[in-house]
Amino acid sequence: MEQLVSMGFSSDLAAEALTATGGDSIQKATDWILSHRSSPQSTATLQPKLDRFLRLHPKALAPAMGDDSSKRPNPKTQIHVAADDSNKRHKLSSSSHRQHQPLSERMRPRTLDDVVGQDHLLSPSSLLRSAVESNRLPSIVFWGPPGTGKTSIAKSLINSSKDPSLYRFVSLSAVTSGVKDVRDAVESAKRLNLEGRKRTVLFMDEVHRFNKSQQDTFLPVIEDGSILFIGATTENPSFHLITPLLSRCRVLTLNPLKPNHVETLLRRAVDDSERGLPNSVEVDDSVIEFLANNCDGDARVALNALEISATMATTRAGTDAVVSIDDAKEALQCKHLAYDKAGEQHYNLISALHKSMRGGDANAAIYWLARMLEGGEEPLYIARRLIRFASEDIGLADPSALTQAVACYQASHFLGMPECNVILAQCTAYLALAPKSIAVYRAIGAAQKVVKDSVGQNEGVPLHLRNAPTKLMKELGYGKEYIYPPSDPSSAAGQTYLPPSLLHHKFLEWPEGASGDFQDQEHRL
Repeated sequence: MEQLVSMGFSSDLAAEALTATGGDSIQKATDWILSHRSSPQSTATLQPKLDRFLRLHPKALAPAMGDDSSKRPNPKTQIHVAADDSNKRHKLSSSSHRQHQPLSERMRPRTLDDVVGQDHLLSPSSLLRSAVESNRLPSIVFWGPPGTGKTSIAKSLINSSKDPSLYRFVSLSAVTSGVKDVRDAVESAKRLNLEGRKRTVLFMDEVHRFNKSQQDTFLPVIEDGSILFIGATTENPSFHLITPLLSRCRVLTLNPLKPNHVETLLRRAVDDSERGLPNSVEVDDSVIEFLANNCDGDARVALNALEISATMATTRAGTDAVVSIDDAKEALQCKHLAYDKAGEQHYNLISALHKSMRGGDANAAIYWLARMLEGGEEPLYIARRLIRFASEDIGLADPSALTQAVACYQASHFLGMPECNVILAQCTAYLALAPKSIAVYRAIGAAQKVVKDSVGQNEGVPLHLRNAPTKLMKELGYGKEYIYPPSDPSSAAGQTYLPPSLLHHKFLEWPEGASGDFQDQEHRL
């Protein structure tokens, strides 16, 4: 703010400009002030102060271009005065800034009609369309994978409204902003509300990065209408956002883009010479198809890979460059996999693996295993889940399954990735094809329920089952009348082992003398 004030702007105007532009760039804030607040009279007053500031701070408005100051443009070329006497105001040149933006940012949709792949949210009868047409936007949380249009839809809502001038869009990121930035934006919004000029739409990207106390700051201002809140998150709101915030917002889910949707966006970038690729670059259809099928529904990944491919082709061939499939493969390096080892996708995939094995589908189980390994999952985590599965879902139907799972864990620990992949696959296939029984799983669950439900009334161990290591304990009857089964099997058969209140209670439903059908197991394998 100090730099803006030293240019001659008031502290209130400087604070409003920083809030409106996100507070991460003096250049953006200056551009906003000169575009929205300067008058012909104030321009003449500000010019000497701007010139003096640029002489004292030649790097203040220059874009970051590494440490080599010789590569930085002259700051004075960044600001020019319009020659037309009827409109003498300063303008920041945005062409240089736009040139350095990633292709995914330059091609961002401007209106809701430009958004593709989220028809369930943008149909004519949808909540968002109705809100736009009535100029009554609700507070919203957009939840979806990266590159599916959360930020684009948020910005397009304002541009698509009947009167965009009624709204002021303030964009913050929970990665770089804190509570102070939110408070500054809210104070500015309240001033505008009192003046009856504009309603402020506060967009908070990656809102799940805020902790619970930070999220609490949104509650009163959403409640009293000081701001319209729009949050964007890639994480499940049920786990990462506080319940009071969710109760004040509508959660709208975005789906991963399908290949045909990504193709549409890539062709736009190729055909749009102003915002997209230069006319001198030609892109084969095979390149677009390859990127669309290998970006895992993430438009940002596809567009940025296309831009890198075009740069490689231009560097190699100069003008009239043709982007080949090899350029695209080199730019993408490998298929992009959406996977988060601590988030919802992690639990979705391990659930799919577990249920595929339970259903006896070894092919599906090995596929989900491969998805987890390629996504970077810790192999020992998978091995631990296989051990659990061996007892929970197979149990006494094939007792050797537990031995197989433990051996799998030990072998995976010895070898590590990538060599342990086949060990995990072998154990996964064995467990999927093994006979299943949840008798033990149900038995321990039923026993634990009985223990919990009895609260403080759990009976003591019957005297004949108690240990009697001392003379006093023997005198008290510990271990008295206990029959040792190996010495007297016939008499021991009538001996009871449960507390009196649970006599004849059955937890394990298992036929006497039954065991796993190992011949059937060998046949299936």
